Amino acid sequence: MDLSIRGRKAIINGGSAGLGFGSARALAKEGVDLVISARGEERLVRVCNELAAETGVSVTPVVTDHATDEGRAAILAACPEPDIIVGTCSPPKITGDYTTIVPDDWSEILETTLISPIEFMRACVPGMVDRGWGRIVNIGTVAAKNPTERRLLSGTPRAALVNYAAAVARKVARHNVVINTMLPGMYHTASIYDRYAPLAEENGTTYEEEVLAMARKMRIPTGDFGYIDDFGAHTALLCSEFANYTVGQAIVLDGGITNGMF
Repeated sequence: MDLSIRGRKAIINGGSAGLGFGSARALAKEGVDLVISARGEERLVRVCNELAAETGVSVTPVVTDHATDEGRAAILAACPEPDIIVGTCSPPKITGDYTTIVPDDWSEILETTLISPIEFMRACVPGMVDRGWGRIVNIGTVAAKNPTERRLLSGTPRAALVNYAAAVARKVARHNVVINTMLPGMYHTASIYDRYAPLAEENGTTYEEEVLAMARKMRIPTGDFGYIDDFGAHTALLCSEFANYTVGQAIVLDGGITNGMF
């Protein structure tokens, strides 16, 4: 299916691994030129070279932290008029007792998970409005809709981001600028592998066995974690010409744990 976005320009923040990388690869396969930011140079440069070789599109790495003013300036200098913005970040730490979360924890997390995507929207949406086309997909977490104490640092700021994005989306939709938020659950990513592979070694099992056991424990209806290429396909669709009537939504992709009639 041709999503009719070939030749568009996209910024992918946090795109060197995980769901950001899955989204970048899906967009590259659709012919979108990419500027990908991440903090780790070695992995970022490697995946950018791989994507460019695989798809033939232009893929520019920007080694920086998109949670900083300087980082955002560097990214926008590399792509000053993006048609598409996709933003994500490394998962915030899992918390135990809510009383252990201190103000410094919030300050650090809010810069990355809330202020950064808001600042990219503030910087880029007016230009998208002027050009009459734009797509923004913020990658959050299902914890924004299904709160848990363990994911307070992740879900709380993303819930605020959903609110902000939906409000802006309603204002600019008539200009063919579409903003949505994706709320993923558990996916096979590098950070998940780093969490479960040591556990498998300790228990004398495999990574796959540990994941399936956790999926059963969490009662994920699909019986497994999700795959980043499946997630990327959803991202690409929301960035396509066919997304013009999907406005300000918070879309859950968690294998069926979190669902409701409305």
